[in-house]
Amino acid sequence: MIVKPKVRGFICTTAHPEGCKALVKSEIDYVKSQNHAEGFKKVLVVGASMGYGLASRITAAYSFGAATLGVIFDKPANGARTASAGWYNTAAFEEFAHADGLYAKTVNGDAYSKEIKDKVIEIIKNDLGKVDLVVYSLAAPRRTMADSTVYSSVLKTVGEPYTNKTIDLKNNTVSDITVEPATEEEIQATIKVMGGEDWQDWITALKEADAIEENAVTVAYSYIGPEITHPMYADGSIGKAKDHLFETAKAITNADDGIKAYISVNKALVTQSSAAIPIVPLYISILYKVMKEQGVHEGCIEQMCRLFNAKLTKNSVETDEPCRIRMDDWEMEEKVQSAVDTLWSEITTENLDSHADLNGYHEDFYKLFGFGAEGVDYESDVDIDVKVDC
Repeated sequence: MIVKPKVRGFICTTAHPEGCKALVKSEIDYVKSQNHAEGFKKVLVVGASMGYGLASRITAAYSFGAATLGVIFDKPANGARTASAGWYNTAAFEEFAHADGLYAKTVNGDAYSKEIKDKVIEIIKNDLGKVDLVVYSLAAPRRTMADSTVYSSVLKTVGEPYTNKTIDLKNNTVSDITVEPATEEEIQATIKVMGGEDWQDWITALKEADAIEENAVTVAYSYIGPEITHPMYADGSIGKAKDHLFETAKAITNADDGIKAYISVNKALVTQSSAAIPIVPLYISILYKVMKEQGVHEGCIEQMCRLFNAKLTKNSVETDEPCRIRMDDWEMEEKVQSAVDTLWSEITTENLDSHADLNGYHEDFYKLFGFGAEGVDYESDVDIDVKVDC
């Protein structure tokens, strides 16, 4: 069938298998072209099919020659419905990795569940013995507990309503929006979903099964951003969850068993999650313009390649005083933020084209789902039924 993008709300409901494959190949080619540090060799990536998780898996495999085991929660094609983008990304990565003689296996299912943890541990014990790096890159809207209780995360402020500029991406108009605060129940639910509890559960399960090296490293991803976004992110409901994630990192490290846990504070990028946060897409589109003009823009693969080859290597880790890895260092430079602030204060619907990189924002959004890749004929029929061995 001929696959075209169909956008509903903040997601695209279709994905292009050949486009996803081409974009995965371009990320692999990028990593191959870079200098490589001494790195990890047996890597588990929880949340491995898109964004930073996928980029982490590609970097580990092609910087270090690592064996990678990925955990995803994606859907195969069903009739005329395409598979999810993460499914096609995973299929492409495994095809390339196997062709290059690299170990790559994937488990598809609910990463929060004991069932999936047990399945992953069984594979590690049988195939790898122990892992030396665990990447926790899970971004989920809800979590189902063992007793069937369901917690859903919310993207709201905490304490007071917040009003600022936002963009309607359907018609590219700038307007003010007021976001109401989360209830205490919503905050706690968001912490359950996006905090560190499940990350801790993964590390505990791996340790109890003797499936993780004594000197292993684990990393989870977060974001802080500038004051413009703080009420919606760093100080909002999602920020409370990320605070819990940071405290979990300290708890894992302080367990005195040799395992070190870190939070990597990454750059703002277009993701399925960020597209849904009021105010943030407008900030990202301005940030893209500024960072591209200053020659310091990075996407997911550039960020993860720099992380694992410069800041979180086998032999050294570069952190700030609270012991966070700052991959947002280029974003938060004064010259970048000063330029963003100026454009933010001036931006209106009428001057969007000159004050923001909307084309770049939309291009990155569609690429999440395999659209806009170079060399792909989007007018041709493609087979949407792609297999993943999981």
